[in-house]
Amino acid sequence: YVDPLDGTVNFAHGYPFFSASVAVAVDGQAVAGAVYDPLKDELFTAERGQGAFLNGRRLRVSGARELVESLLVTGFPYDVHDDVEAKLRLFRAFMGVAQAIRRDGSAALDLCYLAAGRIDGFWEERLQPWDMAAGVLLVEEAGGIATRFDGSTLGLLADEILATNGGIHEPMLAVFREDASVQ
Repeated sequence: YVDPLDGTVNFAHGYPFFSASVAVAVDGQAVAGAVYDPLKDELFTAERGQGAFLNGRRLRVSGARELVESLLVTGFPYDVHDDVEAKLRLFRAFMGVAQAIRRDGSAALDLCYLAAGRIDGFWEERLQPWDMAAGVLLVEEAGGIATRFDGSTLGLLADEILATNGGIHEPMLAVFREDASVQ
């Protein structure tokens, strides 16, 4: 799974948040991955069962246990204009319970920041496998959790992701469940 430029819109506008991402899968499971941020010269790497690293230094997810103390990150699909209200519904729900939310524009790099403990949780829909494969492996190898919005197994072909440090996974799933019951 290769994404030579994750964060294309950012790159095109000169916004300094984009990356290159590559992952190798065996029997439907990512076994090795790397994400490179050329502007910060940060190389995030992971190998299944061997840990996650940033420029050779081992990574660990944050220890946040409460949403109110958590920094969350999300993204919006390219078709956000088709139904802005629906796309903002979850954003609003999380705004009411999290310390802060950011929208950076490179899912691969967002997942690396989660693995590095820089953020506590990430969700996004309408992603492609190459957007997530390496980043999910990094999160898992750094001690985090990645699932679908309903908590089920993610898999390489999922088009949505909820990834957290583990400590706030259940509280974030509760927000998704509440959103589903309101729809």
